[in-house]
Amino acid sequence: MEKILVTGSDGFIGSHLTEELVKKGYSVKAFVYYNSFNSRGWLDTLPKEIMDSVEVVVGDIRDSYGVREAVKGVDSVFHLAALIAIPYSYRSPETYVDTNIKGTLNVLQAARDFGTQRVLVTSTSEVYGTAQYVPIDEKHPLQGQSPYSATKIGADRLAESFYRSFNLPVTIVRPFNTYGPRQSARAVIPTIITQLLSGKREIRLGALTPTRDFNYVKDTVSGFISIYRSEKAVGQEINIATGTEISIGELTQKLINMINPNAKIVCDEERLRPEKSEVNRLLGCNKKILELTDWRPSFTLDEGLGQTVSFFRDNLDKYKADIYNL
Repeated sequence: MEKILVTGSDGFIGSHLTEELVKKGYSVKAFVYYNSFNSRGWLDTLPKEIMDSVEVVVGDIRDSYGVREAVKGVDSVFHLAALIAIPYSYRSPETYVDTNIKGTLNVLQAARDFGTQRVLVTSTSEVYGTAQYVPIDEKHPLQGQSPYSATKIGADRLAESFYRSFNLPVTIVRPFNTYGPRQSARAVIPTIITQLLSGKREIRLGALTPTRDFNYVKDTVSGFISIYRSEKAVGQEINIATGTEISIGELTQKLINMINPNAKIVCDEERLRPEKSEVNRLLGCNKKILELTDWRPSFTLDEGLGQTVSFFRDNLDKYKADIYNL
């Protein structure tokens, strides 16, 4: 039985990935962020029969000693731990350098020292910035349009360097915008849904014209696992994308029609990114993942949104719809 370490397992994608890996028969070690509440994040909501099969270790991705202890004894690492909120990166860029770049370095160095068989480093479509051409393939130029995206670019290039310099079997996994149950309220889809479900008639958002390529979280997770199972993926950077796009305005209207047709959209200046930082178009090319793996997306946008709305309807008390979540 292969033993896999998942960093960031307490988060949105990480908790779904942990759950699915257990269901597929892998031995999972879950690295969660230490806190005085002894909270394991979304792992605390998983069924007991899942968590009984998970070895939980607490620590901080910025601490090389703790990371080494977590990596010791595993066959592979899925590295998802990161700071991801773009607006907060404008306020506190140093924390993003420490977490996203130094944290990734800690994982890579430990994996190198222990001879880890596979390392999947999680990137983001934000590293591409506004599309210079579409669909965006893995050869698209990288643009640091926010401190967040700049640190993810740095982490990606570190991962590449460990593959080229030390032959570490690294794959850079680059999901386009993922959504679904358990997502943070700072993301656009939960922002829209929680405002609608809380009865607000005015849905406050930033820019409405940017487009995004949205992956339902279960498709993103299956993408990770398919990439992991493909030996041809070693040393590659691989998009997980649907190859379709929708504007934020169109997406919002779709959710309004699903939940409360009487609501209307209001532009909130506080939620606008700086002009040169806004990523205006993201439309991914999925040719490489289709060629190198057996992955195929299983959920349409409408299907994924339906499941996401159901989750938030049942868990609205966990979210603060009345404030702007950075």
